[in-house]
Amino acid sequence: MRSTTLVRSLAVLSAGALALGLTACGGGNRPGGAPASDGASAWALTGGSEEVFKKSFDEWNAANPDQKIDVEWFANDAYKEKIRTAVGSGNAPTLVFSWAGGTLADYAANGSVVDISEQTAELRDRILPSVVANGEIDGKTFAIPNNQSQPVLFYYNAKILKDAGLDVPTTYDELLADVAVLKGEGVTPIALAGQSKWPELMYIQYLTDRIGGPEVFQRVLDGEKDAWSDPAIIEALTKIQELKDAGAFGDSFGSVVADGGADTALVHTGKAAFILQGAWVYPDFVNNAADFVKAGDLGFAAFPAVDGGAGDPANIVGNPANFWSVSASASKDEQKAAIDFLVDQTFSDEAVDAFLKIGTVPPLRGLEDKIAASDEPEYLSFVYDMVKDAPHFQLSWDQALPSDQAQPLLDNLSRIFLGEITPEQFAEAMNATL
Repeated sequence: MRSTTLVRSLAVLSAGALALGLTACGGGNRPGGAPASDGASAWALTGGSEEVFKKSFDEWNAANPDQKIDVEWFANDAYKEKIRTAVGSGNAPTLVFSWAGGTLADYAANGSVVDISEQTAELRDRILPSVVANGEIDGKTFAIPNNQSQPVLFYYNAKILKDAGLDVPTTYDELLADVAVLKGEGVTPIALAGQSKWPELMYIQYLTDRIGGPEVFQRVLDGEKDAWSDPAIIEALTKIQELKDAGAFGDSFGSVVADGGADTALVHTGKAAFILQGAWVYPDFVNNAADFVKAGDLGFAAFPAVDGGAGDPANIVGNPANFWSVSASASKDEQKAAIDFLVDQTFSDEAVDAFLKIGTVPPLRGLEDKIAASDEPEYLSFVYDMVKDAPHFQLSWDQALPSDQAQPLLDNLSRIFLGEITPEQFAEAMNATL
């Protein structure tokens, strides 16, 4: 889920953290300065795979009364906003939820989370290498995936496309042409939660990758001078504004919020045809629009290719998974409880079955038979194969970048979508953050 968010989904699959003064923290004070509660603690996100997390913690606490883990739940954006402060002040929960990337690198560099390489070796062998690697810093493991793989997909309302006489677009030019047709039908072509900002990242990421390949953003990560002025990024931003000016996102996308599923609701209620979102939102479709899903009206596809682009159309973006780390500020007993939970409970047989049941795919080896026997074999196979076969899986940019670059990215990208700045002005502003 998402940043952003999941994740995004999980991302995120999809962000998050605790508001100071709300959550009990293992080892240390509560954020508001009150005495710490006894025992290990965790903060987790609502929505997405919340149901599976709750079941896992409930089962663990029932079976391990001497190692109970106290859990509190937060919306994606609220969690994201506060977790760094809590970690930095030594008031983090025992289990720290994250998207890995630049945030995890900061945590490891500052000694805020512990090295769990030795204790999790057997578990890591079960996880897809491209995903488990995101929890590693300088050859040591500081985080373990805790939920599903969360590639970003192009979901669509199949009935709307059929009524409009449209096929699923496989190229950007086809998508742009479909926007004109759908707008003429009185339908918002693409739902977008612009007020949340992070969903807009999916467009610049996919378009940049399709046009220039993953090397373009790698130069940003490497801090190369003027990396944001790469022609692929400028072209991606130009295409975003081309879509916006064509009416792709409607007139009120800037007031739509992702938390609570307001963007996905536009699709399953027939108000919008497409939505570019992470796999973390599929459980929301299932929970909030079961009849829509059962009727086969929810379609899914890869993001379109860009004619002449250098990027592989099989590349994906999103969140390889969300992750648990163990707080260095927790007591030894609390750390042991958290690590035991990670090893024994995170991807237990019961947890794997529960993830599949809600329409999500944990990033584990050898799930083909379980997926074939699941309630959603077509969707789950599609997602699983995307992750297994992708030449490159790019982490959400707001998680991959350090926080002092991530927030300017979200703010400047929002201005691109609103038409307030040009691609060149965006690049100039972002180059100043390198």
